[in-house]
Amino acid sequence: MRKGKTGVYFIGALGSISITVVAGALALGKKLAPPLGMVTGTDIFDAMDLVAPADLVFGGCDIRRPDENGRDIFDRIAPVHPAILMQIQEELRDYQRSIDTGCSRNCGEAIEKLAGNAACGEETLRAEIGLIRSRFREFKQKHGLGEVLVVNLASTEPPIEIRACHGDLAAFEDRLDKNDREAVRASTLYAYAAIAEGCPYINFTPSNGALFPAMVQFAEKNRVCVMGNDGKTGETLVKSALAPMFSCRNLEVMSWEGFNILGNMDGQVLDHPGNKESKLRTKDRVLSKILGYAPHTHVGIDYVPSLGDQKTAWDFIHFRGFLGAKMSLQFVWQGYDSILAAPLVLDMIRLAELAGSRGEFGLMPHLASFFKAPIGVEVHALHDQFQLLLDYAEKFRRGGIHAVSK
Repeated sequence: MRKGKTGVYFIGALGSISITVVAGALALGKKLAPPLGMVTGTDIFDAMDLVAPADLVFGGCDIRRPDENGRDIFDRIAPVHPAILMQIQEELRDYQRSIDTGCSRNCGEAIEKLAGNAACGEETLRAEIGLIRSRFREFKQKHGLGEVLVVNLASTEPPIEIRACHGDLAAFEDRLDKNDREAVRASTLYAYAAIAEGCPYINFTPSNGALFPAMVQFAEKNRVCVMGNDGKTGETLVKSALAPMFSCRNLEVMSWEGFNILGNMDGQVLDHPGNKESKLRTKDRVLSKILGYAPHTHVGIDYVPSLGDQKTAWDFIHFRGFLGAKMSLQFVWQGYDSILAAPLVLDMIRLAELAGSRGEFGLMPHLASFFKAPIGVEVHALHDQFQLLLDYAEKFRRGGIHAVSK
C-alpha cells in the first residue's frame, strides 16, 4: 500500500520536457486529454498497480531562475492546446515558483554560462551531496510524500573520462572523500544523492557521469532502482524499429546518414562540441548493435534557433540487395521534442515507482525500450526491447512478480 502521494524531483525542472510532463500529468488528472503517447496508458498495463498521474507531486531544481510572473513557462509548451493551458495555468505557475537552485559543477562552458551564479558553492563534494540530499528530504516533508523519485532531464553534459574509480564503488567513494572534482559532474552528484536517499533514479540524458558501473553498484548496495541512459524519442527510435527489417530480409546496409536540426535549450547546448559528443555516442551505436556489422554512418546535429521545441531528422539509407543491386530509402521525422519525451517520462516514473514500492532494486532492464543506450541490456531492436516490458507486465498479471523485502 502506498503511503501518501508520490513525489517526482526533476533535475532540469524548468526545461521544456519537465514542464510538459507536469502539464501532461495535470491534464490527465483533470481528464482534459487522453493518454496518447503513453505506453502505460494502454490496456496491457491495466492489471498493474501503477500510480495515477493525478497522484504525482512535482518539484525539482534548475540552474536558471524562473520568470517572476511565471509567463515564460507557457513558451516551453507551445504545442499544448490553449483550452488545456487555461485550466492548468495556476498549478504550472505554482510549480515554477517552487524550483530550487541547481548545480552545474564541472558541466562545461555551455552549461555553466547558463548557470550564472547557480553553481554549487560547497567546499567539498561530500558537502554538495549533503546539500542535495537535504533538498530531497525537504521536498518529501513539505508535501507529506510517501516516496520521491529523481529524474535527470538536465542539459547534456560533455562526456566524462571513465577512470578506474568509476568501475569500483570503494575506489569511487575514496575519490569523493579526497574531493577529486575531476571524477564527477553535476549528474554524478545528483545520482549519488538520490541513491543515498533511497530515491529511484532515472537518467533520461546521455550524460555518462550519472550511471557508471560504480554508481550501479551503489544502487544495488542501497537496494534502489535505477535506469538510463538517454531517452529514445525520435530518429533513433525509428532506427531501432527499421534496422531489423534489413536484417530480416538479408539486405546489406552500406551507409546510413542522419541529419538532425533542432531548437530550444537542448539544441543550444548541443551546439557546443563537447556536449554534442555525448549525444553522438548514444545515437551512433544502435545500428552496429542491431545489424551485427558497422556500415558507414554519420550523425549530424545542428542548432536552428527558430525551430524552438520542434526537431527534424532526415535519414538516407543506402543498401544492397539481390545480385548486388544498390537501392535507397529515405525518411523525414518531424515532431516536438517535449511532446514526444514527456509521455515516456511519465511511463518510466510510473513503472519505477511500482518497482521501488515492491522492493525491486538495481537496474530495470524492462525499461530498455525507452532508452538509446539502455544499461545492462544487450538487445537493441525496438521490438525485442519492448518485449522485455511486455514480459514484465505479463509476469505481473500472472502473479509471477512478487514484492521483495527491503
